[in-house]
Amino acid sequence: MRNKANQMVRWLTRTPVQTFLLCPLAIVAFELALRHGEIIFVPLGCVLLVWGYLQYLVVGNYRLPRAGGGRGMETPPGRIIMSGPYRYTRNPMYLGHLIFMAGLALTFWSWFALFLLTARAAWFHRRVLRDERRLEARFGIEYVTYRSKVNRWIPGIL
Repeated sequence: MRNKANQMVRWLTRTPVQTFLLCPLAIVAFELALRHGEIIFVPLGCVLLVWGYLQYLVVGNYRLPRAGGGRGMETPPGRIIMSGPYRYTRNPMYLGHLIFMAGLALTFWSWFALFLLTARAAWFHRRVLRDERRLEARFGIEYVTYRSKVNRWIPGIL
């Protein structure tokens, strides 16, 4: 029984589970409670939901065979990818998470979702800084050069 509980906790703490399952459930529950069973739904926000989720999935499938490693940083990549989406942003998968979160805020016209987006953006930024230190230690000048040419978040801006 303890092993099942540990597996469940491990699954619930995975970043994609938090972003694509737990956050939407929490937002819908919060908005339903706040609005006494009514919910605001802005269909345009669904574009960002689909975009963010697909970006996460497609980039993940692009990265794994090219860089090696695992799905997260527990098993780091074997090489740096400088092609495909990685020539525009160093963190396209994490950016997909944040686009999805922005979609939640718009879809449900939710201040709570906006708060969660802000909190998740700060969390992802700290995670990226940690990841960058590990990648620089692992790949050295190759990663430093890549980092100097490609923005961390938004192509051409940030």
